[in-house]
Amino acid sequence: MTLYLNLATLLGQRIETGLYLPGQRLPSVRTLSLEHGVSLSTVQQAYRVLEDLGLAVPRPKSGYFVSPTRRQMLLPASSRPAQRPVEVCQWDQVLELMRTSSRPDTLQLGSGTPDIAAVTLKPLFSALNQISRRHDLAMLRYDNIQGLLELRQQVARLALDSGCRLLPEDIVITTGCHEALSAAVRALCKPGEIMAVESPGFHGIMQTLKGANVQAIEIPTDPVTGISLEALELALEQWPVRAILVTPSCNNPIGFTMPDERKQRLLRLAQRFDTPIIEDDIYGDLAYGYPRPSSIKSMDKEGRVLLCSSFSKTLAPGLRVGWIAPGRYLEQVLHMKYIGTGATATHTQMAVAEFIAKGFYQPHLRRVRGQYQRNRDRVIRWISQYFPEDTRVSQPQGGFMLWVELSESVDTLRLNRLLTESSIQIAVGSIFSAVGKYRNCLRINYACVESAAMEEAIRCIAQSLNSAQTVHNCHPTSQSSG
Repeated sequence: MTLYLNLATLLGQRIETGLYLPGQRLPSVRTLSLEHGVSLSTVQQAYRVLEDLGLAVPRPKSGYFVSPTRRQMLLPASSRPAQRPVEVCQWDQVLELMRTSSRPDTLQLGSGTPDIAAVTLKPLFSALNQISRRHDLAMLRYDNIQGLLELRQQVARLALDSGCRLLPEDIVITTGCHEALSAAVRALCKPGEIMAVESPGFHGIMQTLKGANVQAIEIPTDPVTGISLEALELALEQWPVRAILVTPSCNNPIGFTMPDERKQRLLRLAQRFDTPIIEDDIYGDLAYGYPRPSSIKSMDKEGRVLLCSSFSKTLAPGLRVGWIAPGRYLEQVLHMKYIGTGATATHTQMAVAEFIAKGFYQPHLRRVRGQYQRNRDRVIRWISQYFPEDTRVSQPQGGFMLWVELSESVDTLRLNRLLTESSIQIAVGSIFSAVGKYRNCLRINYACVESAAMEEAIRCIAQSLNSAQTVHNCHPTSQSSG
């Protein structure tokens, strides 16, 4: 990230946390130049970024001020799910999301797709083309069930950034992170057993539990610190929980990153109850801060943590290249992969390995992380401008997903059907719960923000909230987030 973007990020964080209040004068260009050891032009560029984001406004001969119209958005409330094992439902709603996501005429705010048009992905396209032009027969053959050695070597090298010391033989390449998670669940749990999950949590893992006939016990989650360790401990004491699944870094859908101290406490809790942890780290490389967050896996000395990730969110989902480092459960995971997809497609593995080995991966990450952080700030500003006063919004620490909590009178299932008529799609909150909670919540993808189109979409969503008069009374079985 460039100097002016670093400075803009720092000032933006100070405004977000209330260190500088609406209408307050910001430090002068000269003061910031001396304080941070940068040129006057660098400070001016940083202030222009804040101006574009609506965080700061210039006043002739007076300097820059925090936007006086800026509304401080509250974070979503901590979740309060029923803490007992339940059967997962909501498949119909997930299927509706998947079907809508394939419509080219719809603005896809509900999908999990990154910016696949990023200019920094051009070398990846070149690698795919060059491998094809070489007529390399290796790309048409089955590879090792663990995956291409060259790619596993690169994954092991990248894992060092999260504090993990992995060898290529510790890693299994999978068909996306979804297969990694699925293989982990099936390796650990038998039908009828119980897994502890964050609530709200990734809808894909909820449906994986449903498919494996595994029950979920939803654990309350805080929008800043993550899964409630106190509630998890109580669940482990009361129920025969077979495994714990968490997304502790740049969580989906809320966006928090658990502090390292809490990650360590979670690991100690798992050790005490002799319970494995499945760690979904798919968004970890997209953390806005530097260095990127440590993984729980990096703290694990017993092979208890099964670390899952992929290049679906950092590069492109269509590559279908993910991976898992299953620790002591390697043999079980390999068996699940063998009876599932078998070997992963070789062509895309070769291209991703080449893209990383030639040094293109980190520059790409730097570019998109900055883009996603700026997009987050823009979308939150538009929500604060157009949405009702009681709206609550997450503050993602990475990735490109925003969790929005609306009044309990709002039913986002009905809202989404209204928005479909305007060619806009959102992800309804109920799919992020095993039993359909969070119907007054929604998730928005802000990876690609064409300013005019995105702002108009946010305005349209806000208008639909008012005109639709969506109320839970229309759905007597619905549950709010509390």
